[in-house]
Amino acid sequence: MEKKFTLDRIDLKILAVLQQDGRISCQKLSEQVNLTPRPCLERVRRLEKAGIIKGYTAIVDMPQPQHAIVILAEVALADHVMSQQAFTRELQNTPEVLDSWLVSGNFDFLVRIGCRDMNQYRELAERWLSSSSFKINRILTTTELQVIKRQRPALPEADG
Repeated sequence: MEKKFTLDRIDLKILAVLQQDGRISCQKLSEQVNLTPRPCLERVRRLEKAGIIKGYTAIVDMPQPQHAIVILAEVALADHVMSQQAFTRELQNTPEVLDSWLVSGNFDFLVRIGCRDMNQYRELAERWLSSSSFKINRILTTTELQVIKRQRPALPEADG
């Protein structure tokens, strides 16, 4: 029988610090979570092995935008049963798709798309609307003007 992995308050503290600074030294991390370096490193390795820490990344603020326009598209499928898997694959394989979510409500997907210009988005939308692999009922778009806030996923509360 597989043992359920639980996070205590120290694990959550470690994760919160690493989310803010994934390059922090083990010494500084251990000081921030009130552990000695060796047990702290062992916890980090255990979290990595358990797949809770999936990797480390850099937050990059490019001097010039990589995408001249970013569009948020709400996509409603015409045929949910036949189209959902095919459209999911399309989203995963389309380089212009920056982020995507399966959502509930009036639309099936929320998609964040980065394009060099409106013509590139128009060509992408036409390709999606004319696809024989999936059927789209409608696409409602909004253009992103400015990033106001980006937040990392919140960590759960510690048990006990």
